Amino acid sequence: MLASPFQKELCMSADAISARIYPAGILTMLTRMEVERLHDASLGNLSELLRCCALAVLNSGNDGDDAQALLERYSDFEIEVQQVNRGIRLALSNAPGSAFVDGVMIQGIRELLSAVIRDLIYFDTEICCNALTNLDNPQGITNAVFEILRNAQTLNPMREPDVVVFWGGHAIERVEYDYTKKVGYEAGLRRLNICTGCGPGAMKGPMKGAAIAHAKQRISSGCYIGISEPGIIAAESPNPIVNQLVILPDIEKRLEAFVRLGHGFVIFPGGVGTAEEILYLLGVLLNPANEQMPFPLVLTGPAESAGYFEQIDAFIGLTLGEKAQAKYKIIIGDPERVAQNMTSGLAKVKAYRKEHKDAYYYNWLLQIQPEFQQPFKPSHENMAALHLHRDQPTHLLAANLRRAFSGIVAGNVKPETIEAVRKHGLFEINGETDIMQALDRLLASYVDQRRMKLPGKTYRPCYRIVS
Repeated sequence: MLASPFQKELCMSADAISARIYPAGILTMLTRMEVERLHDASLGNLSELLRCCALAVLNSGNDGDDAQALLERYSDFEIEVQQVNRGIRLALSNAPGSAFVDGVMIQGIRELLSAVIRDLIYFDTEICCNALTNLDNPQGITNAVFEILRNAQTLNPMREPDVVVFWGGHAIERVEYDYTKKVGYEAGLRRLNICTGCGPGAMKGPMKGAAIAHAKQRISSGCYIGISEPGIIAAESPNPIVNQLVILPDIEKRLEAFVRLGHGFVIFPGGVGTAEEILYLLGVLLNPANEQMPFPLVLTGPAESAGYFEQIDAFIGLTLGEKAQAKYKIIIGDPERVAQNMTSGLAKVKAYRKEHKDAYYYNWLLQIQPEFQQPFKPSHENMAALHLHRDQPTHLLAANLRRAFSGIVAGNVKPETIEAVRKHGLFEINGETDIMQALDRLLASYVDQRRMKLPGKTYRPCYRIVS
């Protein structure tokens, strides 16, 4: 029977549904070559990427951070892009039933699913296959990130500099989650828009709080931007509030998208992924070329999380020094003050962009060095070869520390890296004794506080520290 103008139900069970749906948003047509690349594994890994990312989106709203377990649970899930007389249609087989209501796909999930296809195919055909794109060149990478965001219609030249990026862990305690909602609420009351990594926990809370505040302010066009990448999205499925999802091809381009798109940053408690993000941002800001650029950055959490920030602040002080510590403020237990700090900081950002004739919607003037742009493959060899000593420029140490945390994130959530650790043993991380001891203490505290996985899961380390 015909379930809606956009979907025709085929069959359904308690936990799985097969259906044909039409995509939403700007995705309506694909070339025959694009459709073929989505189907034919011999033409690359696009078909498997689509299957994994689509399954993650269809699982939106369900707890879980084990990508491999999700793939095993829905091992018979399939998605096929079909060309029909009015464009394209998606044929889903054995999709998670939670993505449907009475056999009809939830509209928000339908839009996010379309965004996945849009971004995967755009990078594959318009960026990778474009002879004019040089992804080995810093400017080429920055342009590619811009093109992906522009194609997703995320860049809005009419918008004021009002996008606040919120980073933090998906595995946080309830008191911390409630605090993220309060901060998001205060930001929303001040008409600020929200950008996160799109997952649960500290990525969902600010959006939820801001959505209520936007409703009070009668703002119907609030932006809740989620930025992810194929290796992360399966472990951190988009939360239901995200209304603009963008998939970048790798973690480095994802991080660059955050700092080019965002105007201010708020960081909540988190685990190794949050530490990676902090080190990336500080490494970029420590570049002398960025020294005069206003870049509001606040680390915040409830009173119960004060110890967390003492630890990360001490680690930054030991490794990167006081100059790095001066780049951020730590505000504990005061959501209103956090939002006020962002508002005043964004006014300075606007004045700076106006004075230097830089775009409000994309931070072209921010200088990002190649060490922060080139993808890092977390192999055993590469992890062991990281130079974690203070006998190098501070930004290079920040880049290498970021890579160490990135490798641990991959070892926690990415199926191919988890398999490599299972096959070849734990990653070995070595470096200067003081740094290794501080790193060991920090990681051990994350494990003790259950910040590596969702509460209730037993964490199995994918690394060992060698000093």
